[in-house]
Amino acid sequence: MIRPLRMAPAALALATLAAPPVLAQDINLARNLAATCANCHGTNGNARGDMKPLAGLQADKIVAMMNDFKSGAMPATIMHQIAKGYTDEQIRLVAGYFAAQQPKK
Repeated sequence: MIRPLRMAPAALALATLAAPPVLAQDINLARNLAATCANCHGTNGNARGDMKPLAGLQADKIVAMMNDFKSGAMPATIMHQIAKGYTDEQIRLVAGYFAAQQPKK
């Protein structure tokens, strides 16, 4: 006779141990998301030329700007489209990442 109640905890434990690492939180997620901004805003938010640098800006200011782009309140050539592709949590992660970067002088 098979006793499923006795086997279930063992099976659950085995399934937990075998869980793929994808389920673990990516500690580099903020950096990886911010890397998508490098084409325009430079490596780690240190832009060159006329582009707005993001390194060292306060996170809440970056979040506010992204939300303004997302809503259309702030005019843009491309940022309004890019901002719509990020969740609120992703925007907070990116903003925190850039806020922690040292601006290059």
